[in-house]
Amino acid sequence: MSKLTHLNKSGEAHMVDVGGKDVTAREAVAEGLIRMQPETLRLIVTGGHKKGDVLAVARVAGILAAKKTAELIPLCHAIPLTAVEIELTPYEAGTAIYCRSTVRTHAQTGAEMEALTAVEIALLTIYDMCKAVDRGITLTDIGLVSKTGGKTGDWRR
Repeated sequence: MSKLTHLNKSGEAHMVDVGGKDVTAREAVAEGLIRMQPETLRLIVTGGHKKGDVLAVARVAGILAAKKTAELIPLCHAIPLTAVEIELTPYEAGTAIYCRSTVRTHAQTGAEMEALTAVEIALLTIYDMCKAVDRGITLTDIGLVSKTGGKTGDWRR
């Protein structure tokens, strides 16, 4: 296992200098689930929620979150995003909504944090819009699926 790169020689947190790294095409994919009561999922799927189109709002929130990641994660670099895709798929049998984000960039560092943040915020937006009717909603199974590009190459879970 390699050392933690966000700690300097004295053990203090610092932002990694990526200035000497090559700019390469990079992509990161993350996923997660939000579980809820069947009635809550039915409200979302049928468009019967009083607050409007829950999935459309969550999709926009996920995109915005990817763009704002460096403002939320203290040691994360601000990178130019070339694409952010948010897929939200309801699973009635599992009373859940699956979220998958794909983030692309041409940068000196990867987009893993942006992809993960997009999933979390999209799912939290669903929670926020539905908490009045279902306080037991849970976010689960959030993680990186894959990343491509950069010095370390491709990785897949």
